Amino acid sequence: MKLAAIQFRPPKGQPSLARAGLSALIDQAGSQGADLIVCPEMATTGYIWHGPEELESLAEPARGPTLAMLAERAKAHRSWIVCGFAENSSGLLYNSALVVDPWGDLVRCYRKVLLYDADLPWACPGRQHMSIGSDLGRIAPAICMDLNDDNLIRYLHRARVDVLAFCTNWVDEGSPVHPYWIWRLTGWPGWLVAANSWGEDEDTQFSGCSAIITPDKRVVARAGYLGDEVLLVDTEALPQPTVLRSPDDPLW
Repeated sequence: MKLAAIQFRPPKGQPSLARAGLSALIDQAGSQGADLIVCPEMATTGYIWHGPEELESLAEPARGPTLAMLAERAKAHRSWIVCGFAENSSGLLYNSALVVDPWGDLVRCYRKVLLYDADLPWACPGRQHMSIGSDLGRIAPAICMDLNDDNLIRYLHRARVDVLAFCTNWVDEGSPVHPYWIWRLTGWPGWLVAANSWGEDEDTQFSGCSAIITPDKRVVARAGYLGDEVLLVDTEALPQPTVLRSPDDPLW
């Protein structure tokens, strides 16, 4: 299978422009045969908002214009797509992710369970983790802070998830992100497809460095600290990991 992660910085508060930018990047991944394409958290609006009144006119229902764009691209490329967006459901706002199948159908709308400090002024929490059976194996959507939730880690094992589609706006804390992501997922034998934002949103700096990480926790594709970028990995074409033994090992 071919896995793709899209690193993208949306124009703040301009969903139409953001959807156009995402569509172009999705087409870039799809033209290379991507079976699964993962986009960042809050990929149509930007992330930092100080209250629901700032975001409610930009948020949209699950079956809104972002789904319409994703459905068209999913059908065009016969790809699964997971994309973060700001959801408005009967006046309640959620930090959510759409899961769209290769026929353009909305399979799930996942709501972020473990909220970060920046979510608290406006977002309601989701209630449960979830996964979807597919021809690629079992796919679970997750959003940023969810990776710090031990319940998610237990769910990945219990549900036998094969791919974690990770939409994120991971804040730059001055240290590399990949070792931490790997540490959180140690012992879980699945793929991580992490799609991050980059640059600044008000006074918050995001870390970029989107990545695709193997079940044995090798980083096989990584984006830069800055800039929109498409990562793509053909899992069938990767070399197998080399097992190194010590000279003291009796099998050396």
